[in-house]
Amino acid sequence: MKIYNSLTRTKEEFKPLEEGKVKMYACGITVSGEAHIGHGYQALIYDIMRKFLNKQGFNVTYARNYTDVDDKIIAKSNETGIPADKYAADMIKKIDAIMREFDVDDPDLWLKATENIQSIIDFISKLIEGGHAYAAPSGTVYFDVSSFKLYGCLSNRSVEDMLDGVRVENDDEKKSPADFALWKAAKPGEIYWESPWGKGRPGWHIECSAMNRVAFGDQIDIHGGGRDLIFPHHENEIAQSESLTGKQFSKYWTHNGLIKVNGQKMSKSLGNSLLLEDLLNDYTAEAIKFALLQTSYRNDINITDGMFAEAEKQLSSFYTIIKNVEDKFGKSDKGNAEIDKRFDNCMADDFNTALALSDLFALFKSVSKKLAANDKTAADDIAQIKKTYSLLGFFKREAADYLDEVAAKNPVQIPDEVKSLAEKRWQAKVNKDWAAADTLRAEIDKLGYLIKDKKDGYDVIKK
Repeated sequence: MKIYNSLTRTKEEFKPLEEGKVKMYACGITVSGEAHIGHGYQALIYDIMRKFLNKQGFNVTYARNYTDVDDKIIAKSNETGIPADKYAADMIKKIDAIMREFDVDDPDLWLKATENIQSIIDFISKLIEGGHAYAAPSGTVYFDVSSFKLYGCLSNRSVEDMLDGVRVENDDEKKSPADFALWKAAKPGEIYWESPWGKGRPGWHIECSAMNRVAFGDQIDIHGGGRDLIFPHHENEIAQSESLTGKQFSKYWTHNGLIKVNGQKMSKSLGNSLLLEDLLNDYTAEAIKFALLQTSYRNDINITDGMFAEAEKQLSSFYTIIKNVEDKFGKSDKGNAEIDKRFDNCMADDFNTALALSDLFALFKSVSKKLAANDKTAADDIAQIKKTYSLLGFFKREAADYLDEVAAKNPVQIPDEVKSLAEKRWQAKVNKDWAAADTLRAEIDKLGYLIKDKKDGYDVIKK
C-alpha cells in the first residue's frame, strides 16, 4: 500500500511506526461558522482513509479536533452577544448533526482545545524552558522560529519566502517577524484562562501539537488536513512538536485538495461558499459524495453548475440496476471476491477513489449484461458491490428508498399541455366516457408521461 507523503513529496510504501497499528490525526473545523462543502469533503476523505486502513488489517486510532476558541469565534461572540464558549458549543452540535446527515462517522477520539488548556500550558512552558519560546511583556508567548533549524521542511520554503507578502502583527514584541504566537494575552472582554504569563488563550497552532501529544504521545503515523494548512499551520506544528521531543512528529503528512466553485476559490469574501446543509436539502448525501470522490483527493475539485445533479442521475441509474437485479433474482448472500480485490488495488494506490469509481461504471455495465442474459450471478455481483463500496458511503440503503428520496428532492415539472390533457381525461372518467379517457391517455403517453389513477384522483409521472 502506497501513500503520498507531502513531507518527502513522493509516494511511499506505508509502514506504520508500530506494526499493525496506526495513529492518525486530522485537523478539524474551526467552529466560527456553518459547515461548508470543504469541511464535509475533508471529513469524508479522512473517514475513508481510516476505514480503508482498517479494511487492510491495521488497528487504526483516528483523532480529530474542533478548534473551539480563536479570533474568529471571539468575533462571532461579540457580534451575536453569545458567550464564546456557548457559541462554540452550539456550533459543534449543529455541525455534528450535519456531518451525520452527510454520513461521515465520528473519529475514535474527539479533541477540543478548551478541554486541553492545562496540557497546552504545560507544552508551552517546556518550549520556554528549552529555549524555543519566549514571553513578551504583554503576556503573549511566541515560538522562536530561529531555534528550529528544520523550519520550512514541509512547505519547502525559506523563512524569507514565507514572509514575503505576509502581513506581520505585533512586530514590536517579536524577536523576528517569523515568530508566531503560542499563547495570546487576553484583550478586555475576551474569554480567557489563567496561565504563568497572565490571562490569555491558546494560539491556533499549539492546540494540535498539544492535543496530539495527549492522545498519542510523541509521534504519530499520519497527520492530515487541507492543502491550505501546509503553511503556516502544519509547518508550525512540526516546529513545536519536534522542538519539544527531538523526534519526528508525523511519519506521513497527507493533504487533500481545495474546493473551487466555477473556477474560483471558495470563500466568504466572494460569496460563493456552499453550505453543506443547503446542499443536503437539494441532493442526497451519496450524490454529493459521488461527485466529490471522482477526483483524486490530492487534486483541487472544481464544482460546476449541474455537477451534483449529474452525480445524482448517475447514482439513480446504478440504484435502478440494483433494484431490477434484486427484484428478479432476490438478494444474494454470496459475493464476488474479484470485485473486492479490484477495489482494494485502486484504493491501495494512495486512496484512489477516482479509480475505484471509474471501475464502478464497468462493473454495472457487466451486471446489466448478466441481467439481460438472465444470469443469476448478477445478484452475487450486486451483493459484493454493495458491501465493498459501502466503505465510500454508497449503496447502503434499499434501492427503492434511495430512488424515492431522489424523486422527493426532484419533483418532476409537468408541462401545462400535459396537465390540461390529464384533467380532461379525469373529467372523461368521471363522466364515464371511457373511449375519450383512453384516447387522452394515449396522447399523454406519446408526450412521455404516464397516468396513475388513485382512489381520489391521479398522478402524472414522467416516463
